[in-house]
Amino acid sequence: MTHEQAAYLELLARGAPTEAYDRPVLLARAGGAGPAELAELERAKQLALRVRAELEGRRRREAELSALFETAHDLAGLRDLDDVLRAIVQRARSLLGTEVAYLSLNDPVRGDTYMRVTEGSVSARFQQVRLGMGEGLGGLVAQTARPYVTDDYFQDGRFQHTEAIDSAVGDEGLVAILGVPLTLGSQVIGVLFAADRRARVFEREQVALLGSFAAHAAVAIDTANLLAETRSALAELERANGIIREHSGVIERASEVHDRLTELVLRGGGVHDVAAAVSEVLGGDVQFAEERPGPARISAGHATRDGDDWVAAVSAGGETFGALVLRERPDLDPVDLRTLERAALVTSLLLLARRSAGEAEQRVRGELLDDLLDAPDRDRRLLRERAARLRTDTDAPHVVLAARIDRAGAGTEPDAGGRESADRQRLRSAASHLAATRQGLASARDGGTVLLLPLGPGERAADLARQTAKHLGGALREPVTVGASAPVTAPLAHPERVAPAYAEARRCLDALRLLHRQGEGAAAEDLGFLGLLLADARDIEGFVERTIGQVVAYDRRRGTDLVRTMDAYFASGMSPARTKDDLHVHVNTVAQRVDRIGRLLGPDWQSPARALEIQLALRLHALSDAVIR
Repeated sequence: MTHEQAAYLELLARGAPTEAYDRPVLLARAGGAGPAELAELERAKQLALRVRAELEGRRRREAELSALFETAHDLAGLRDLDDVLRAIVQRARSLLGTEVAYLSLNDPVRGDTYMRVTEGSVSARFQQVRLGMGEGLGGLVAQTARPYVTDDYFQDGRFQHTEAIDSAVGDEGLVAILGVPLTLGSQVIGVLFAADRRARVFEREQVALLGSFAAHAAVAIDTANLLAETRSALAELERANGIIREHSGVIERASEVHDRLTELVLRGGGVHDVAAAVSEVLGGDVQFAEERPGPARISAGHATRDGDDWVAAVSAGGETFGALVLRERPDLDPVDLRTLERAALVTSLLLLARRSAGEAEQRVRGELLDDLLDAPDRDRRLLRERAARLRTDTDAPHVVLAARIDRAGAGTEPDAGGRESADRQRLRSAASHLAATRQGLASARDGGTVLLLPLGPGERAADLARQTAKHLGGALREPVTVGASAPVTAPLAHPERVAPAYAEARRCLDALRLLHRQGEGAAAEDLGFLGLLLADARDIEGFVERTIGQVVAYDRRRGTDLVRTMDAYFASGMSPARTKDDLHVHVNTVAQRVDRIGRLLGPDWQSPARALEIQLALRLHALSDAVIR
């Protein structure tokens, strides 16, 4: 590694800005470096920028999850509503990287919405503005209960522009605005905003993140209102000791579930842990169902009665992941109802966090395998470091596998293109999960999926191909055909071997499909003489051993002449009479030898397909003996 290349590691280590990565190239060019050296530096720069981008992405995701968990912790110890709302607005502004963030609440008496908390605002007029329902971007969000975003507010004709609102927005200098609703059940209680003083496009993940903060804010307001209602009820029923004890028990149960759910979030619990905790608190059977709730049930943060059950949608950012279902509890008091709804909200946060981490790992595994296939000349030390972070054994023998979904009639249905695209995505997801569990790599390629998986002790490439076809086919409930390469020793130490191995796996995959063996997995060694032609390494000895090895070994042990008998038998058109003339033995001797060969090779050894392979193996065996002599 040159001094200039090492400079990129120093830039990564100290978190230098993007523009600093041009300096080593400029210095080398000024120092009279040649084209080859400059090209190598340029490649090192691009790789360093990709690593920097990945690190930045991970830091951003960690910061987002940390902020969501901190917000959940704040709710568990809620003391002052304004402090919690201010913390939510501050975190939203910081994570989305906007210049301004603010939160407004609806006024049911006046029928409009007013500013409650601002962060980054400098205009007093803006901080005191009130919006009528349907007016401006915020009024439209409050009226429709849907998020809205604009990259240039004053040029956007979707909103009802009024002089008061436009004047306040202009006084603040805002241009790009994103607003999401704060909802309690089906009721909109306010709007959470993030805005910039320049044109900007907000991404879908940012809309979902702000929506999660809005859900937290709604829970904070709801919790404060619930506590206020409880205090009022306790004051009114001060003389009724029984009612006081009942309400105290309700509050303790709500506090308990808050604490338990917060603990689950902080220690990385799963959705089934949440269901078990809520089951214990509510004294019922709560289960997580992955199927989508019906249209009437899809309302984030709101539970709906369904017969004797209660269903709370688990959703975030407009996407529904499933539902928490409380079984056979037709009567549910409001606090228990809120408990179920908050459990659904926590479940959605856990699923979002898990999916974000899974997608990041899937992308990193795919990028590493793509580099091994397309750019094997990359720095091998960096390849090993990336593999180590994915817990991939860089020194174990690996097998390259090519997989495709093979459905009968594929490509003939009306929406064949859309179905194939969905199939590829499903296959990639299942393959990525398999690669993660086996400490391997997976990526989408050539209309299918390519995997690089380690071989277990005593495992063959053909065994791994069959296991992979069975696993993927079972996961997708579709036939998946898998072709495997011969084992690749230490692929990270010899990345140039991965692309030829993939080509061999593709040839095996194509051969299986031509042989009408869709849904199976195989390596070249499973395909007889066809495999001998498909494999990159011509394993002639292995082919001979697999085909007639038992007969050769029998001759060596017993001093018999079965190999020569087979050769003469095939040469005479499988006629015992002509064979005995060629060998100068009795016809009964030929029959006995043929019977013995059948017991060694199996009863189908004279079938056309087996006979062709055996004759080829006999010729190769004779050639190898001639070479040895």
